[in-house]
Amino acid sequence: MRLAVRVTPRGGRDAVEGWTRDEAGRAVLKVRVAAAPADGSANAAVLALLAKALKRPKSSLSLVSGETARLKLVEAEGVDQAALEAAFGPAP
Repeated sequence: MRLAVRVTPRGGRDAVEGWTRDEAGRAVLKVRVAAAPADGSANAAVLALLAKALKRPKSSLSLVSGETARLKLVEAEGVDQAALEAAFGPAP
């Protein structure tokens, strides 16, 4: 399953803040990480945070697009809609 994520690097803490809608009306998960967006450390922190919330190994998540952007697309193997809702609540 692919998951759209809006990341705030240097956010002071690692946390999932819930769902929102982007300008096009698509559901996006808001995430903040304490890591700076240098050398991929913020991306690694996002994947680790999502893996922990989804109770999946980090290796089951990968960044599909948005390596240097705030809006990222994450591929989560072995995750279905029910698992997403259990971890993050229903999308708007």
